Amino acid sequence: MDNIDIENQKTEIHPTAIIHPDAEIADGVSIGPYSVIGKDVRIAKGTKISSHVVIEGWTEIGENNAIYQFASLGGPAQSVKYKGEKTYLKVGNNNLIREYVTLNRGTVQGFGETTIGDNNFLMAYVHIAHDCRIGNDIIIANSVGLAGHIEIGDHSIIGGMTGVHQFVRIGAYTMVGAMSAIPLDIPPYVSASGMRASLYGLNVIGLKRHGFSDELINNLKQAYKIIFKSKLLLSEAIKKVRGEVVMSKELEYFLNFLETSERGICR
Repeated sequence: MDNIDIENQKTEIHPTAIIHPDAEIADGVSIGPYSVIGKDVRIAKGTKISSHVVIEGWTEIGENNAIYQFASLGGPAQSVKYKGEKTYLKVGNNNLIREYVTLNRGTVQGFGETTIGDNNFLMAYVHIAHDCRIGNDIIIANSVGLAGHIEIGDHSIIGGMTGVHQFVRIGAYTMVGAMSAIPLDIPPYVSASGMRASLYGLNVIGLKRHGFSDELINNLKQAYKIIFKSKLLLSEAIKKVRGEVVMSKELEYFLNFLETSERGICR
């Protein structure tokens, strides 16, 4: 999103909007017709809320977000375990949240909060369930459904109409194709797609766009080949990578992601 001068903006609330008197609305916030803002909501400077938006529960919205009509933020977790406990939705800064997006709060069985970072683009009809942790600079395309407890790393792109199983992790700089089904973890830096997603090598174009050097990309390719193209056990392959490939913080993140997977890795 473009940066705007939030210091010099006036708060604008349409007379048909329903704002609880205990809600905290900062300077420079605009709220459109028929939107409803609940008691425990906090909205920071410069955020623009269109018409017919509902923000409820213990929800914190950062600065300079744009929230489009019919979005629903801060609703209770859609979980049979949720019994009305005090849990949170926390949204960072500079996010673009389009029509009919739903963002649910966390559960006490999970992290207790759902978090959305900064500079994300959530397209129309995206659903992000309880206890998800969404990083920064992520694009999630239309009608993507994220079940509970999902983690997505920075700079990832999730194609439209994709469904992601609960507790799945998706690493940073990953590209997921449209209409995919994601039952297992997807490592950082890769491309993945399919009705039961498979890996299709490194996301080379994305890595180059984000300034990864040719040398670093080649090292990641070498590690990818050892891990996913050899017949070694994962633990053996990781050991081989550490012994043969030039290490970097990016490669260490890649290997640590694999070592800490609980659901298993898409291949």
